[in-house]
Amino acid sequence: MKRKFIAPLVVTTALFTASLPYSNVLAVQPNEKAENHMVRKWNENANVPLFVKEKQAAKRSKATSSDALNYLEENKSKVKIKNPIEELKSNKLVKDELGMTHVRFNQTKNGVPVEGAEVIVHYNANNEITVVNGAYNTQVEESNLDTTPSITPNKALEVAKSAIHAPTKLEQLPTSELVVYPYEGTNHLAYKVNVNFLGEEPGNWFIFVDANTSKVIDQYNAIMDADRTKTQTGSGTGVLGDHRLLHISNSKEDHEGTTFQLADFSHEGLAGIITYDYSKNKIELFSNKSASFKSEFAKPAVDAHYNSEQVYDYYLNEHGRNSLDGKGMPIQSVVHFGDNYNNAFWNGTYMVYGDGDGEFFIPLSASLDVAAHEMTHGVTSNSANLVYKFQSGALNEAFSDIFGALIDESDWEIGEDIMAPAAVADGRTSLRSLSDPSKYPVGAAYVPYGNGEGKYPSHMDEFYDLPGNLDNGGVHINSSIINHAAYLTAQDIGREKLGKIYYRALTQYLTATSDFSDARQAIIQSAVDLYGEGSAEVEASVGGFDSVGITQ
Repeated sequence: MKRKFIAPLVVTTALFTASLPYSNVLAVQPNEKAENHMVRKWNENANVPLFVKEKQAAKRSKATSSDALNYLEENKSKVKIKNPIEELKSNKLVKDELGMTHVRFNQTKNGVPVEGAEVIVHYNANNEITVVNGAYNTQVEESNLDTTPSITPNKALEVAKSAIHAPTKLEQLPTSELVVYPYEGTNHLAYKVNVNFLGEEPGNWFIFVDANTSKVIDQYNAIMDADRTKTQTGSGTGVLGDHRLLHISNSKEDHEGTTFQLADFSHEGLAGIITYDYSKNKIELFSNKSASFKSEFAKPAVDAHYNSEQVYDYYLNEHGRNSLDGKGMPIQSVVHFGDNYNNAFWNGTYMVYGDGDGEFFIPLSASLDVAAHEMTHGVTSNSANLVYKFQSGALNEAFSDIFGALIDESDWEIGEDIMAPAAVADGRTSLRSLSDPSKYPVGAAYVPYGNGEGKYPSHMDEFYDLPGNLDNGGVHINSSIINHAAYLTAQDIGREKLGKIYYRALTQYLTATSDFSDARQAIIQSAVDLYGEGSAEVEASVGGFDSVGITQ
């Protein structure tokens, strides 16, 4: 029998593949207004949006990275990049199910990557270049920035850990990368440090440390071995009493008999669907002495395990995607996190679920759309990699909500299955609504930044101009505008086509700093790719964005 191993979360570097993890499902609702009403942004205006559509493109025998780069060099005036060959570095070439090829380039300065700047060249099935899109930072290109650091990565790591008061115990090894970071009008040479931990206040921090002065430029919290195992069928009871058929494993241990584990290795090409327990403030494989997981303690784990497989099946069957990274990475969940913890999040490696406080939430793993929401953050971090701040972060949240609603087909609400009786009695029957975002109020601290009505927005007229220290600039709040656009489009073309269009936009067109306007272009272009110019699907995609005030 082939031996399989359950990878330990704490020490296995192979699990650290997601480059920019995100996000909790619930926006933090602070009680006090921010002192500074100015929206603190990095140099977003320096990233010039690109969207060039070719009308007569030369046919190539093969789509390659070098050919794409040569095209950019030959058309530098059209794409407004002065030195493509010198400044762009190819990092990915993908051929999709339509026969189209997409080549992604990162902008660099003297070989150092520019944070958030990416250009994509798209070939059609005849190997003709038809679209170029993305964002290019002209300020960095024209600058004389010195890209030689004065401090070491280890020094930057020390500064970063101190800045966020990181605990001694870290669930993942910290990472550090030298980048050019455009922020508030200045281009900085910086170390981009990622520090991840659980505990009472879980963190997935990205800290940008000046590579010359050691000062922190910017920081934000982006909260997102068993031998001889054999996968078999087990069963369990979920939080809401649903009977679940499960794929589990067993392990025979000397003098202790057989132990059954929520570890599924039944899917070819997938490293496993594995569920862990955090009730003792440490990560342990969820185990049972029986193949029937029916205790109260087991119910959240049963739902997390079962829902993970449902989401995996959706992405595989509907989009041909093998796991969150498309390459079969393990799908891992952690339950019983925190004390009455009213949230769930994706931290870049696994989904983490709290048990709720019994008043606002019951255990959050009970909700299929919440599981789909968190796992879609994993898909995003392994594709468009949308930065979890301001409009790009709102897009990140919106795609998670949209696919949460598509995978849980019962309605257009998020979190309706996890609302506790007291919350329902107060009129909070779900967490967010794609069909009617304004049915719920935002937190009191957000109200001054909107139109005064204090509701989740459905239109750009209601956009919340939030500072970066409130909801990361509105990632949960303003996402409802994109959510509603998707809902309106689906009313014309249905869920399945909506999912195909939005998935294509997320994985083939959007880049790290894409905003709402970029999303409109990417989604319309994706509809053109799939269904043709002038199709009902394209018209529905246009109509969805027009209806929420995103018109260009």
